Formats: sequence, C-alpha cells, structure tokens
Amino acid sequence: MSTTTATRTTQEVADRLVTLCRKGEFENAIKELYGPDVVSIEPEGGPTPAKVQGFDAVLKKSEQFSRDIEAVHCSVISDPVVAGNHFAVSMDMDITMKGRGRNRMAELAVYNVKDGKIVKDQFFYPTMPMPSGN
Repeated sequence: MSTTTATRTTQEVADRLVTLCRKGEFENAIKELYGPDVVSIEPEGGPTPAKVQGFDAVLKKSEQFSRDIEAVHCSVISDPVVAGNHFAVSMDMDITMKGRGRNRMAELAVYNVKDGKIVKDQFFYPTMPMPSGN
C-alpha cells in the first residue's frame, strides 16, 4: 500500500456515498467506494437478485436496476449514521419502474467498510408487487 494514499475512514466513505447517491450517481459510488470482493444482499422477491458477490456482479446489478427505472419523481437520501466500521442510510424514492408502475420505495441501507472500501451492503425494504403474467 502506498504511503502517500491515506485510507478513507468509515465516515469519509459514508459522506462520499451519500454525496454521490444524492446526485443519482449510484454506479459511480460503486466504482469509487466498493471493494473487489464486496457482498450485496437484498430482500428475497425484490427487483434484483437476493445476493451477489464481487465488484463486477454488484455493478451489473446496479446497472440493471437503473435500466429498469423509467422515471425518478423524488429521491431523498438521509445523512449517514456511523458506528465503528458500519454506517446506515435511509433512502426514500418515488420511482416508476418498467412494467411495475409507480412505487414509493423506502429502504434502509447498511454498509460495512474495511480498509477504506465498502465490503458489504445490505438493503431492507418491503418488496414491490410483481406485475401479473410474469
């Protein structure tokens, strides 16, 4: 590890993630802040796979979710709450999803940081109903 590059603290990672997410730059947040072996966990029955592992898989999941969004009507991202090497953020989005219509998605996202990178994220939210016929 280079002595000229300081590892970000959990607070710095949390603040940067919130800044990028408030701009709608979710993929940029992953590219900048996530580690190579990251694990991402979602509720069963959600719009994305329940568990994916590895940087490329997490980025692909996020890109697919973004493609499935027709419109973002409103998005509110809370300030992070940091405890040790974890932080949590609430995200409240009013979005229209392709084939699912308009939904309000309120979720709690919990992140684990190690060596200045996010190594795990987990999202808690009620799953959206699937359209009939799928």
